[in-house]
Amino acid sequence: MKLRILSIAFATVLLAACGSTKSTAVVSAPAAVETAPAVELTPELAEGKNLYENSCAKCHKLYEPTKFSKEEWQPILVRMQKKAKLDDVKMASITNYIHSQL
Repeated sequence: MKLRILSIAFATVLLAACGSTKSTAVVSAPAAVETAPAVELTPELAEGKNLYENSCAKCHKLYEPTKFSKEEWQPILVRMQKKAKLDDVKMASITNYIHSQL
């Protein structure tokens, strides 16, 4: 008898938990997302972007330039220049591209 009562109680609780409830939440329109104005890439910046995409993606996924600030990018770029064996001219081009996107 106890087992039957416990089984019925369990089934009732399970059905109540799985039942649908009506929500009175108000759905609002999505908020406007502010985006930074796109910077037109000059040939120099396009070269920096190309170097960034081709040199950096060889070893790891690319990060969006906006993921880090200028101050945060600086040590990352210095460290990666050594690992990627990039000369100062190529590194300056990559740095200029990243800074232009911030």
